Amino acid sequence: METDKIVVGLDIGTTKICAIVGRKNEFGKLEVLGMGKAESEGVIKGIVTNIEKTVFAIGKAIKEASDMSGIDIGVVNVGIAGQHIRSSVHHGSITRSSNDDEVSIEDVNRLTEDMYRIVIPPGSEIIHVMPQDYTVDYEEGIKDPVGMSGVKLEADFHIITAQTSAINNINKCVRRGGLEIQDLILEPLSSSLAVLSDEEKEAGVCLIDIGGGTTDIAVFHDSIIRHTAVIPFGGNILTTDIQHGLMVMAKQAEQLKTRFGKAIAEEASPNEIVSIPGIRNRTAKEISVKSLSNIIQARMEEIIEMAHTEIINSGYENRLAGGIVITGGGSQLACLKQLVEYMTGMDTRIGYPNEHLGKSKVEAVKSPMYATAVGLVLGGFRSLDEREDRYKEKREVKSVKVKKVNPTSDFFSNILNKTKGLLIDDLEGKNEY
Repeated sequence: METDKIVVGLDIGTTKICAIVGRKNEFGKLEVLGMGKAESEGVIKGIVTNIEKTVFAIGKAIKEASDMSGIDIGVVNVGIAGQHIRSSVHHGSITRSSNDDEVSIEDVNRLTEDMYRIVIPPGSEIIHVMPQDYTVDYEEGIKDPVGMSGVKLEADFHIITAQTSAINNINKCVRRGGLEIQDLILEPLSSSLAVLSDEEKEAGVCLIDIGGGTTDIAVFHDSIIRHTAVIPFGGNILTTDIQHGLMVMAKQAEQLKTRFGKAIAEEASPNEIVSIPGIRNRTAKEISVKSLSNIIQARMEEIIEMAHTEIINSGYENRLAGGIVITGGGSQLACLKQLVEYMTGMDTRIGYPNEHLGKSKVEAVKSPMYATAVGLVLGGFRSLDEREDRYKEKREVKSVKVKKVNPTSDFFSNILNKTKGLLIDDLEGKNEY
């Protein structure tokens, strides 16, 4: 039963490591049973740089989530991000033996499996193969070819690769924490499961997930993922800019950013001053909120410009009726929505991960900073591509039908059991002598 299934999402981020335990309720919504988080000190820009610190943080987050939910956690869905992520489009084709029978789910799967064998740069590994549009006997633009007649089946595939060393380090950290990985999912794809509606994906939408170390991009059109990218800048670079620009401590810079920072400097009052305690009996330092916002705006404009370039590179810039959805911890910056709209000319909204959430024990989980972790849990219940869910249902129905029309199976199993019984009796008889 789907309601009995429990999934754990583990988001190994640059600023925090977060574990969420969830299950589907009777209405098909995700119910969060527990959440745990720990400060991440061993991850830089989405890449694990210190195994020991990361293992310790994973252990702390998992223990918190386990204690809150009352569930012993052994298997997790893990997210992957980082500048090493590459995406490209490849064309694949197979020739079927007969034109008479229909294109089956097995044919589609065979074509997809073939794409895992394509040549990729050394030191890289394929993590996702996502079909775009299919072609059956030169009939193009087919979204779902199952049931059609034809000999040649072709498709364009969106292929996402990651550095083998980065994958190995994640695997090592998770295993040392006494856990097993169920699925390794690209973080912008998991975030999209949590914050995007089916209507937005169909109309065309770009997700911009602003994390601590990276900004992840995912472009959807016609309910299919079309483009992905990872920009190596996030909320932490803003904190560093503030720290150096205003000559303050790192913790003070973070507090200034979250409490007083604005993405548009004009929105900040020129008369507003923040006083910061001096170090070791030194006099307090006075910071202008206007100066703070100027530093933030300069860096945010750079990040948005890079994200907009990725949207243009995808070739779908003029086909995104759903506009832009920004999520992640960085999306909570004041006036960011207006800056994105001004720079891109596209409708923008903040993405909260409550699209598929039901009643939960933890209210904090509805914050955009937990979008990736919530998406990783949802990834255990639904596929990244809606067509895969349909194929799964068809396979289950088919297997049920096969069981019904196979009356001889009981007859053969009875004979087999009787034969086993006779052999055992014979062996036991021998042991008596």
